[in-house]
Amino acid sequence: MEALLCRRLGDPASSAPDGNNPESSPIVVSRNHPIPDLDSPTAVRVKVKATSLNYANYLQILGKYQEKPPLPFIPGSDYAGTVDAVGPAVTKFKVGDRVCSFASLGSYATFIVQDQSHLFGVPKGCDLVAAAALPVAFGTSHVALVHRANLTSSQVLLVLGAAGGVGVAAVQIGKVCGAVVIAVARGAEKVQFLKSLGVDHVVDLSNQHVTASVKEFLKSRNLKGVDVLYDPVGGKLTKETMKLLNWGAQILVIGFASGEIPVIPANITLVKFEYLINLLSVNYSFNVAEVGGQRHVMKNWTVHGLYWGSYRTHRPAVLEDSIRELLSWVERGLITIHISHIYSLSEANHAFSAIKDRKAIGKVMIAFDDLGSARSKL
Repeated sequence: MEALLCRRLGDPASSAPDGNNPESSPIVVSRNHPIPDLDSPTAVRVKVKATSLNYANYLQILGKYQEKPPLPFIPGSDYAGTVDAVGPAVTKFKVGDRVCSFASLGSYATFIVQDQSHLFGVPKGCDLVAAAALPVAFGTSHVALVHRANLTSSQVLLVLGAAGGVGVAAVQIGKVCGAVVIAVARGAEKVQFLKSLGVDHVVDLSNQHVTASVKEFLKSRNLKGVDVLYDPVGGKLTKETMKLLNWGAQILVIGFASGEIPVIPANITLVKFEYLINLLSVNYSFNVAEVGGQRHVMKNWTVHGLYWGSYRTHRPAVLEDSIRELLSWVERGLITIHISHIYSLSEANHAFSAIKDRKAIGKVMIAFDDLGSARSKL
């Protein structure tokens, strides 16, 4: 089978994985990699139709992710395909069934083996490429917003990096929950796309100041501030948007695409000094206390660190229920999965480049066979 191997750590966007000088790339396409055997009575082998690229996959090949598998390894997490073979004790699936799932490693290959308990049936009418894009991006956003933040229709959601994979998922889930959704992105094309999703307000970082734009929108709706901050970006943008948060707000820390991990001092989540948030310029109603001659704002913020993959170990039922609900939303047309770019395995460097250079609007995919007209826009 074909498989993408990471042989050494480095930038997978640097050069083609099977170019004239394969030693120049940390990844290489193995054309005759062994097909994995069924490793238990309940194991299922899936022929992969498509697999998703996530920022975590890019970081893992760089050697900058928290999980560092031994070399060489086959990267890849979420995927969709058809059942190729089943173990003797498999009861949930049969050969030919359409399934999707995610793994800690191994989806950048023609075949992958997983236990039947980790697979989800793909509803009729749902494209397999779209199904492959769902588990990590939409799963992360769903668990964050629905399970951790308990987002409701009375709340305001602010999504940073809103045109990326998890961002596009977050704004759609926010709308399904009935929240007022504010999206932050950069560039006219991304702004227009987000507006097409029904986002209530979009901030274009290329020509707008985020706090000024959001404050103006909130004032026009007679809203006090942001209740939930969804942050896959980090860096200065996190610090800036914290000025917009309501009393009792929740901060969902999803990732650090900016490359800078923001520091949120613990005392700021409880008591925030006036000079730190420039209270005089914020037209909100805060609870304020006089302590030692200084004016303090009692924030009562909650900061959630979300590592979605760990739910499979610690709260598998939450994760499974989340994926099933998302698949039902796809079937009912409540959410749509936007595919930005599709590449073949031998074009993996271009796929990673689309993520690295923030060219994608939605998901970047690798597809096997029958790419047809569904080609990259690059």
